[in-house]
Amino acid sequence: MINLIVFGAAGRMGKRIVACAISEKDFRIAGAVEKAGHPDLGRDAMEAAGEKPGGVPITADPARALPAGDVVIDFSAGDAVAAHAALCAREKKPLVVGTTGLTPEETGALRRAAQSVPVVFSPNMSVGVNLLFDLAGRVAAALGEEYDVEIVEAHHRFKADAPSGTAKKLAETVAAARGVDLAKAGVYGRSGREGARKRGEIGVHAVRAGDIVGEHTVIFSTLGERVELSHRAHSRDTFARGALRAARFVLKARPGLYTMRDVLGQKKQ
Repeated sequence: MINLIVFGAAGRMGKRIVACAISEKDFRIAGAVEKAGHPDLGRDAMEAAGEKPGGVPITADPARALPAGDVVIDFSAGDAVAAHAALCAREKKPLVVGTTGLTPEETGALRRAAQSVPVVFSPNMSVGVNLLFDLAGRVAAALGEEYDVEIVEAHHRFKADAPSGTAKKLAETVAAARGVDLAKAGVYGRSGREGARKRGEIGVHAVRAGDIVGEHTVIFSTLGERVELSHRAHSRDTFARGALRAARFVLKARPGLYTMRDVLGQKKQ
């Protein structure tokens, strides 16, 4: 039995991780953590996730929750990730991080933690999206600069960061496949009289509306035809189950920083 600690347990993703974990035969919720002041503090984590109470109250003290766990899944706020990573490294707890919108300093904290414990960090835990990363790179390399590239992502109105971490990763993948610098080629939204589209641009656009779970489309278009690669998430459960898959992987891994490509056994490009 894998004793799981969930950071961000009362958030949209955290609740689905809790619910999906208790539906699996090999997981047990051993701890649940939320930020100070959250209205669900003290509430049973399973009940908060819409399941039968399991006797694990949500706490604001990660150090108190951590000893009972074998592995941590963190979908908390970005400004908490660095402290969580340092704590997991100190307590030798493998870590899975799905929080997006991290700063360079926060991702640096994950790299430092990975020197002591295995860490899986991915902008998207979906198996399908990680296949999309692979396909986008292959198509970009095959079609070349004659095809314009536009990436469009859509999420719910509550998402704090834009563009999504997945859209950024898709843009990075396309840029790498083409051998260009994304810092120079990337264009994030358009407005006004900018003139004709410049050759080699990689457009990235964010939509925020309603309760959209997550949609990503990569458009490759030239004069005469268009190729589109799309992924649409119907439920947050696809991300939750991917995170649980990563938790199983990280328990057996050596210290280091891993991605979902490693979890899924995909070959490096």
